[in-house]
Amino acid sequence: MTKIQKAIIAVLALIAAILVGVVGYTILTSTLAFATRPLGPALPAAPRSLPPVWTTTPGTPAANAGLVTLVPTISFAPTNTPAPLCGGPAMMTVLAIGQDQRSNNYQYGLGDIVRVVRVDFVTPKITVLEFPRDLWVEIPYIADNLDGLDHGKLNQAYLYGQPGDGFAYWDDPSQGPGLLSLTLDLNFGVHSDHYLAVNMRTFENVVNAIDGITINVPDLETAYNTGLTVGRHELNGAQALKVARNREEGMFERVGNQNLVLCAMREKVLSPNTVTQIPELIRSFQDNIQTDFTPEQLSQLACLGTQLPVENIAFASFPEELFTEIRIFEDPAFPKGLLIFDADFNILREYVTRFNAGIWPSLAADQSDSAEEESTSSFCP
Repeated sequence: MTKIQKAIIAVLALIAAILVGVVGYTILTSTLAFATRPLGPALPAAPRSLPPVWTTTPGTPAANAGLVTLVPTISFAPTNTPAPLCGGPAMMTVLAIGQDQRSNNYQYGLGDIVRVVRVDFVTPKITVLEFPRDLWVEIPYIADNLDGLDHGKLNQAYLYGQPGDGFAYWDDPSQGPGLLSLTLDLNFGVHSDHYLAVNMRTFENVVNAIDGITINVPDLETAYNTGLTVGRHELNGAQALKVARNREEGMFERVGNQNLVLCAMREKVLSPNTVTQIPELIRSFQDNIQTDFTPEQLSQLACLGTQLPVENIAFASFPEELFTEIRIFEDPAFPKGLLIFDADFNILREYVTRFNAGIWPSLAADQSDSAEEESTSSFCP
C-alpha cells in the first residue's frame, strides 16, 4: 500500500469517526431533549398563598386533638442528609386526579378523586392525602362566568378548567389540573409541583396492560355490586374499577377500597416481570393522560418504587368526624340544593401542615400515640 493510499484511508477513517460522533451526539441530544421535555403544560404559580403559620384557637377540636402549629425556622448548621435516590429531587408533591369520564379525551369530567402525593426521595417514603370531592371551596377565576359565584365543590374546580364547550373558565394551558391545584393552594395551603390526571378508561387500560392485579376482598361491603366474593381474586381493569368506585358504605369507605386497589397495583408494577416494562408502559400511555411530568421524572419515580419499602407507603384521610353533610342553595344550577361536606378549614390546614412536614401520618401504625393517627391512615399490607 502506497503512502498516498494510506493517507486516503486515514482521512476516510477520520471522516467516518467524525460522522459517527456527530450521529451519536445527535441521537444523545435528541434522547435527552425528549427525556427532559414535559408531557404537558406546567402548573401555574399560585395567585396568593396562605400564611406560613396557622394557629389554633384554644378549645377547638384541632387544639384538643394535640395538633401542633409548625413555625418555620432557618438553620445554618451542617447536616449529613443523604443524597436523594434515583437522581430525583429531595421532595416532590404531586396532585393526582381521577376523572369520572369514560372517554379518550379530557374535554369534560369532574375531578372525582383528588389526592396529594408527597414523594420523599431521601428517606425514601410516599404519603398520599385524600381530599373529599364534596368540600365547598373557593375556586379562583370562575366568578365572571357564574354570575359572581366564586365557590363550588372541589371536584368542580377541575371541570371548570377543562376546555369543553361551556367551561374553560380560565385560559391557562394547564386547564383543569391547574385550576384544581390553585384551589387546593388557596383553601388549604397545598402547593403541588406536578400533576397527573387519569380517566376511567385509561385506568382500566393500565390495569390490563400489567396483566391485572390481585386483591383480597376483606368483606361483603367491599364486594358489593362488583360480582366478587370475600377472598382472593385476580382482577382485570373493569373489575378493579368497580372495586375502586364502590361507595356502598359511604365516601370514606370508598377511599379504603381505592387504597386496596392502589396497593395491589403497586405490588404488580414492581414485580420482576413488570418492572422492566415500565418505560414502555410510560410511552404507551403518555398520550392518554394529563401530566406535566417529563419521561426522565417518570423514570425517577419508577426507580424510586423499586427501592421503596412497602411499609413506607401510607394513605392518609382527614378524620371523618370533622365533616358534616349539609345541603346548600348557593349554586343556581341546582335549585334543589347541593349536598356538600361542611368542615372547619383551619383544622384541615393544620393536618395539611403536618402532612407537608412529613410528620403525619407516621411511618408505622405502632408509632401512633392516639386513635386519631390510626383512624386516618393506612398502609399497604
